[in-house]
Formats: sequence, structure tokens, C-alpha cells
Amino acid sequence: MNVAEFSQSFRAVVTEMSRVLVGQDDIVEHVLTAALARGHVLIEGVPGLGKTLLVRALSHVMGAGFKRIQFTPDLMPSDVTGGNVFDQQRGQFLFMPGPVFTQLLLADEINRAPAKTQSALLEAMQDRSVTADGETRALPEPFLVIATQNPVESQGTYPLPEAQLDRFLIKVHVTHPTQAAEQQILTNYLHGFDPANLDRVGLQKVLSVEHLLEMQATLNGVRVDPEIVAYVTDIVGRTRSHRAVYLGASPRASIGLLTTARARAAAEGRDFVVPDDVKMFAPGVLRHRLILHPDAELEGTTADDCVEGILREAPVPRTAA
Repeated sequence: MNVAEFSQSFRAVVTEMSRVLVGQDDIVEHVLTAALARGHVLIEGVPGLGKTLLVRALSHVMGAGFKRIQFTPDLMPSDVTGGNVFDQQRGQFLFMPGPVFTQLLLADEINRAPAKTQSALLEAMQDRSVTADGETRALPEPFLVIATQNPVESQGTYPLPEAQLDRFLIKVHVTHPTQAAEQQILTNYLHGFDPANLDRVGLQKVLSVEHLLEMQATLNGVRVDPEIVAYVTDIVGRTRSHRAVYLGASPRASIGLLTTARARAAAEGRDFVVPDDVKMFAPGVLRHRLILHPDAELEGTTADDCVEGILREAPVPRTAA
């Protein structure tokens, strides 16, 4: 597959998704880019903005297996990974796979489960495998975790540990739709749109699992000049010395920024990365990885403010096509 075919398939998915997700093309592009870059996504937004619908529609359009875990305070790690169950007929223990054994996993309201249960996803997200009762089992390919959380509700929630946050390639914010988009949503509802029945909407399967894996492999051929590598490391390095940041981004963030830039270049039909590819995904890759000084937070400074300032200050390299 060449980058022109990659771009065509990418746009076909975004177009098909826009049939059920009105006015959210930018969010769809970010989530799809993360999937193609073999990364996981954390979606933050208040209830009712279509976060769950986005994930269900994406699995439908990509032709990927889909499972959902509703995170609750009493959820146990074995409810995520599965475990051994005694089979009386055979007289032996058999492993019963948990919902994590799928291709696209929706971790709904992930911050409602305690850290012990959240940690059940750490190995799955990093190594794409699950170890239970001393045996390690590989997860299906591709494997993508899309987690959601409510930013305003604190009762009955548990903050995600830094190790968990760092395993998400990007974090996206879902905001309220524009008035025009909301009017279109209401019009679709009046015409019989049912988000619980995507088959009735006529949502088409644009990709297959094999096609998706081929698109992921295509990114290895996207050229990254040394100037771009230096630009990425400069941006991430500046997060570690920023006056408002207590703890900056890790090398995993640098790798994530590079892979998303490659995916964005291929989506635009280019086989080379330009600085704008890096700048577009820097907020999503970095915002959840920065820990700010308490004084900066009291002043109202956000991680996005820090990233925006870093992008203004970092010298932009000149690259040849």
C-alpha cells in the first residue's frame, strides 16, 4: 500500500464516521490516527457528547472486534483479564478470557475503578499480552484501548496513575457541539436515527482488519528527516525545563509524537513528515503527561498552555520535500 491509498482509506473512514458523529471530524481524525499509529486513546468529556458512540462506530467502520467494560468501584482485575475456572466435567481448570481479549476495547469511565483494577490494563496496553496464573497470552492484532472519563465529576472516582496515563498515546477533549451541529443531530433523531442500532443507519464497513494492519505497516515507509527528529526531541525536552512544569514528558512521548506525525503525513498523502505534522499532535500527545507545579495550577495555567508556549518558542526546522 502506498501513501495515496492510505490517504484515500483514511478519508473514507472519516467520511463514513461523519454520518453518525456530526461536527466531530477533528476528534475522529485524532482517534483514527492513534489507531493507525498502534496507540491508545483517552477521551475526556462530560456525559452525552457521543464518546461511546464514537468508539462503537469506529469498530463498525474498521471491521474490528469490539468489547466494552463499564468500570465501577467494585470491578476486579479478573473481570478485565479473565481467569481460571474449574471445569467439573473435565476435572481441570480452564482459562476463561476476559473482555480485554478483543481488538477494540472501550474502557468506559475508566477513572471509576480503583488503581488495582486500572493496573490490569498496564501489561495489555504496553506489551499487548495478559499474564494470568503464571501464563502469558497474546492479545489479538490489532489491539486498541479507548478509555473515557468525565472531567467534572469527582465523587466515586480515582485519578489515573501516571504509569497508566503515559500508556495512552493521545488524550482528546470532547466539547459541546456548535449550534449548527446540534441542530443536525436533532434532525437526524427526528428522522429515526438510533445510536444503539448502527446497522439500521446503514453505516458501512470501510476497512477490514487485514486492511488496517496493512495501513499500520505503511507508516514504516514515511520518511522522517534528522531535522524533524531534532524538532521532536527539542519540544519534548522543553517540557522538562518549563518553569510551570514539575515533571516533563518521557521518551515514550517523543516516540508517540513521531509516530502520530508519520500517520498524519500519510493521511495527507505525503511520504515525508513536515513540522506541521508534529505541531498538530503535540497537544494531544503531551497534555496528559505533564505534571504542573501547584503554584502554576493555582494561577490557572494548564498543560495545553505550556505546550502552546513551547511550540511558539521552539525553532521550526526547514525540511526539503
